[in-house]
Amino acid sequence: MATQSSRAHEETKAVAEPLNGNDEDYEIDESTAAVVVPPDSGWAWVVMVASFLCCTVLDGIVFCSGLIQEDLIKEFNVKKGYAALVSSLLSGCYLMAGPFVSALANRFGFRPVAMAGALFAAACFGISYWARSIEFLFITYGILAGIGFSMVYIPAVVIIGFYFEKWRALATGIAMCGSGVGTIVFTPLTDILLKSGWRYTLVIQGIIIAFCALFACAFRPIQPITLAVDEDSNENKNDNEKRNGHGNIVAPKPQLHQAAFTKPLPEGRFAYSMPNSAHNTYMGASPKHHYPTAAEVFRGANIERRLSNSSGKGTELKALRKSQPTTPNGEPQPSQLHFNINKELTTVGENEEETENENLIETEAKPVVIQARRHTVSGRRPNDIVGKKSAVGSQDTVHNIHTRPMYRDDIFFTGSLARIPQYQSQTSLAYHMSVTRLPTKQDMLEDRQKGCRLCPEAVRRTLSTMLDTSLLKSPSFMCLAFSGFLTMMGFFVPFMYLTPRAEAAGMDKSTALSVVSGIGLVNTIARLVCGTVSSIPSVKPLWLNNVAITAGGLATIFSGLKITVVTQWAFAIFFGICIACFSALRSLIAVEMIGLEKLTNAFGFLMLFQGIAATVGAPIAGILFELTQDYNTSFYFAGGLILVSAFLCYPLTYIANWEKARNERKAAQSPPRA
Repeated sequence: MATQSSRAHEETKAVAEPLNGNDEDYEIDESTAAVVVPPDSGWAWVVMVASFLCCTVLDGIVFCSGLIQEDLIKEFNVKKGYAALVSSLLSGCYLMAGPFVSALANRFGFRPVAMAGALFAAACFGISYWARSIEFLFITYGILAGIGFSMVYIPAVVIIGFYFEKWRALATGIAMCGSGVGTIVFTPLTDILLKSGWRYTLVIQGIIIAFCALFACAFRPIQPITLAVDEDSNENKNDNEKRNGHGNIVAPKPQLHQAAFTKPLPEGRFAYSMPNSAHNTYMGASPKHHYPTAAEVFRGANIERRLSNSSGKGTELKALRKSQPTTPNGEPQPSQLHFNINKELTTVGENEEETENENLIETEAKPVVIQARRHTVSGRRPNDIVGKKSAVGSQDTVHNIHTRPMYRDDIFFTGSLARIPQYQSQTSLAYHMSVTRLPTKQDMLEDRQKGCRLCPEAVRRTLSTMLDTSLLKSPSFMCLAFSGFLTMMGFFVPFMYLTPRAEAAGMDKSTALSVVSGIGLVNTIARLVCGTVSSIPSVKPLWLNNVAITAGGLATIFSGLKITVVTQWAFAIFFGICIACFSALRSLIAVEMIGLEKLTNAFGFLMLFQGIAATVGAPIAGILFELTQDYNTSFYFAGGLILVSAFLCYPLTYIANWEKARNERKAAQSPPRA
């Protein structure tokens, strides 16, 4: 059994061929799809480091943005709650823009979006230098820079799963450690820069943000494996032959028409939400239609697999890759391999297996393909197939393939794939096919026409998937979402008010800042530990999350009873563990509660809810301080919200089981569809 080699959320795109050289008429080859198999090695580790550096810069600046609050209060003569809106808008828009940035990344790719976001955010920080009112900072530093941050953060986080399968949990954990490292680095750095003024500080931070554009250069796309139905293969006749009453062989022919993209939504358990179906007519998508996975379309068909790039190196691929043939002009020559989706890969001869394992090669810059060899069943050579008019593996086609990362069900899953039942029950390639949704005909036409479209299908479909309001009918999801909302309302309060509270209690400022850095240190270590522990099958992510958040809420409430170095560092330990578990386990809990098929939909709303909470949490805490002149009141507020959010998650398993049983009863009672 193949347990695999990488996770990639990328495109499943069918290929269109022009007719008679006319760019306006296209013949859509609906019997092809592109599936990304993550490399798990090589350039993938460079991507992980780049993601780590992006998270270090972005989260470091966000978590330390509250340090400029006192300077803003003095210069613009505003109250604490009003000044807190500057940094809270930055963190809130950072999250709220997530669904819209995901849609852009789906259309244009990770690298262009991340690079543009870094330069845009850097420009917004630079423009903030000339702010003459705090409302100006609301727009430039808060809203616009927050959107720019999101344009870097979403690609940096999601691309880890794009490049990793076997090591996904580890790679994600290391990349997300950048959040803690950023807090450690930027806390003292921001304090030093503020001695020269907050305007100068923003300019320097803007220059640092611009470096994220260089880091994002590493986010290069992975060429997918293209799959195509081989209707002429002898394998259909040898392995799937069926004889009629006259003794004639009847080879099954797959039906891959546009009707496959308009399959009605299922009844029963998933009737209220199908995250990869675009229910929302306000996005311009057809309601009550289901976008099929590659596995659904190709199930039972004889498939050609054409390897487009060596970075897609699954367990199966390792046993199949050989030296790469070239065309007369020296370019890599495309090839393919037949396999049956209902089995593992087609049987390979014993002698061929040995030589193939010995000739495994790696290339990162150019497409790498399987060497032409005789197929052990059909007797045909790949070159014979590549010569077809609609050869999907041709170089022109390979370079025209644009990935669609958001068309994957597991795109936002950050844990070990071993926790996903679909991954455990099939081979690596079959799993990637089962989570990869096919593009529509409109997608294919738009890619080939390359026209300027204000809101193309790739954007509309992603938004309709992530913001599918039918998921709001799920009690278990709403419980999880409201819990995350309350947690995020208290999330940034300690980062913003721990230092002034400690100073008011007589603690040295440098010591207080070291406690904030200590939260980042604990967060860094806890993310790695949490990721490792959550990979153990017997460990329940929900209970680990509940214990950590409960401890963090209690620590926040009681952190001000006696303010000393020891008590503040004890608080830093508990709170650091709390935020690490909250961030690392959210996708695992969502999959356990509502299923992998709804994860993209769930994350769209979770980001929106948490963004709103981050926007209003710190200002409310600032208003409470203004009313009571006591920072402990703000910490009681934050700790109480975090504690309630933990209590909401305790019955989540029972709510999910009740909801599942209710939907099954409704499905049983409803009349079958004609």
